[in-house]
Amino acid sequence: MVSHTTPPTTTVAAEEDVNRYDPDYRQWLETAIRRVRSDANRSADTHLVRVPLPAQWGVDLYLKDESVHPTGSLKHRLARSLFLHALCNGWIHPGRPVIEASSGSTAVSEAYFASLIGVPFYAVMARSTSRQKVELIEFHGGTCHFVDNAHEVYSVATALAEETGGHYMDQFTYAEQATDWRGNNNIAESIFEQMSMEEHPEPAWIVATAGTGGTSATLARYVRYTGRSTGICVADPENSAFFPGWRDHDPTVTTDVGSRIEGIGRQRVESSFIASSIDRMMRVPDAASIASVLLLEQLLGTRAGASTGTSLWAALRIVSEMVQAGTKGSIVSLICDPGERYLDKYYSAAWLQEQQIDIAPFQRRLEDFMRSGSLA
Repeated sequence: MVSHTTPPTTTVAAEEDVNRYDPDYRQWLETAIRRVRSDANRSADTHLVRVPLPAQWGVDLYLKDESVHPTGSLKHRLARSLFLHALCNGWIHPGRPVIEASSGSTAVSEAYFASLIGVPFYAVMARSTSRQKVELIEFHGGTCHFVDNAHEVYSVATALAEETGGHYMDQFTYAEQATDWRGNNNIAESIFEQMSMEEHPEPAWIVATAGTGGTSATLARYVRYTGRSTGICVADPENSAFFPGWRDHDPTVTTDVGSRIEGIGRQRVESSFIASSIDRMMRVPDAASIASVLLLEQLLGTRAGASTGTSLWAALRIVSEMVQAGTKGSIVSLICDPGERYLDKYYSAAWLQEQQIDIAPFQRRLEDFMRSGSLA
């Protein structure tokens, strides 16, 4: 007996067409992107400042002065990139706020760009953030939302975005993604172009700090992409998870309290910090950071934030190593933001006393260094 089986039935789905093209939104988006890009077009590049060191040392130290951006800090570059990234991804919409978790300078810059494209901006930050930064955020039209524990900024920013229907920018996740590290006028490309006519055009080291890790990732990727041998060193302040996480190859490290050096150091290892790209790290005492910016004021007549001092201390340690070894060359670091934002903190004797920070031993070491070339 022959068995007959019924062939399987093929079900053809009905055609569907969901069209979400919104001409009004696309017109708004085109205008918003043009406004953000035009900010870069209007701005000249930041200066590369040579720090006066004894010529007989044979080591040149340069600082890329990011404090001259329209919003006064290195974070202006990051905020521009983050806004372009979010706009092109379709994450920012007219009338809906942008929310950021920030220790201050990023929020100042993001408030500026939010105002530029006409959307509200909320900054979630620790209550200890300097009053000068709070005033700058408000000056640019932003609203500050304070938390008592700096570690709470992530969850509060997420909740605020959900509550308002806005977009949480999340610099700590997207900083390293938003910047085109191959070039396109990023900070690394700018440094090497400005160094091209110097006596030692390829720096032995570039020294940076980490708040998100985006800048160090950009620098590290660029030097590899362009075939350079420059080392990338990250200087990290007290109470930050970045250094122990990098040292121990453990991205789960956390710390109990936040950094006293605003803008850098985190209580957890942020996803934008690409540890494998970093050649060297130094943990820098807060007192050394503050002593270093006071030295910088003597050398250049310029006040800078303490994050600049953190990287400067590390850069001077490398200068000392090169001098002792008789190695000639150059080192580049950054001026991250102006010291006028911290007059009630790092430039205040009362604040230093309150925080029990004694900078005198580090000042003596720096004085000896300027005489001998040895930062012992």
